[in-house]
Amino acid sequence: MLDVKQVSKIYDGKMTYRALTDINLTIETGEFVGIMGPSGSGKTTLLNLIATIDEPTAGEVLIDGKNPHQLKKDELAKFRRRELGFVFQEFNLLHTLTVEENIVLPLTLDGHKVKDMKQKAAEIAEKLGITGIMSKRTYEISGGQAQRAAVARAMIHTPKLLLADEPTGNLDSKSSKDVMSMLESINQQERTTMMLVTHDPQAASYCNRVVFIRDGKLYSEIHRGENRQSFFQKIIDTLSLMGGDAHDFSQIRV
Repeated sequence: MLDVKQVSKIYDGKMTYRALTDINLTIETGEFVGIMGPSGSGKTTLLNLIATIDEPTAGEVLIDGKNPHQLKKDELAKFRRRELGFVFQEFNLLHTLTVEENIVLPLTLDGHKVKDMKQKAAEIAEKLGITGIMSKRTYEISGGQAQRAAVARAMIHTPKLLLADEPTGNLDSKSSKDVMSMLESINQQERTTMMLVTHDPQAASYCNRVVFIRDGKLYSEIHRGENRQSFFQKIIDTLSLMGGDAHDFSQIRV
């Protein structure tokens, strides 16, 4: 589903900065993969290259066998809208719209019929437990509800790849667990391929495997197996081996 081949990213400016060096990463269809590393390690740069927000300096990114970076501007916008789903720390919901209107936004841009959009929104709202807030504005709901709405918007068009950047960063411990359980459930039931960038070991423990990046290079990877608690401990151990400042990783929450 996703192939990152020998990807490097260099930013030119007053000082040249090498953010990524020769990254190779494969994510199979239906996998749920976490990306972790200290601040400045390059994990957000990697996400931005895969999300087509930024372009690699060298190497290539293939999504379902296609290189989106070779598409023209209009085709790329369509590809991003139809093939990819995005969930961010800030939710990125529009305050002037209701929850339902926010969720159907990707379908509106593609010109779907109102009746079809409402039906799809109702179905996904029921799955994610947010039916009761569909007519509310975003300022009337909690952070956990807002992130559920953001996930619903990301999933409404059945993307091939869901990219999540610190989706639990603004949530309390319970809401964080709820959102990660929901993403895990979507991954298992819909077989949606997911990539999660996070500082949070608890959030990462919901993934099938976690890839660690340090100084723009792949450091190691670990696989979950059956027991999430022992996987959580492995993540903590790997992070402590990597070093980095204490504030680089969010407070440990079991």
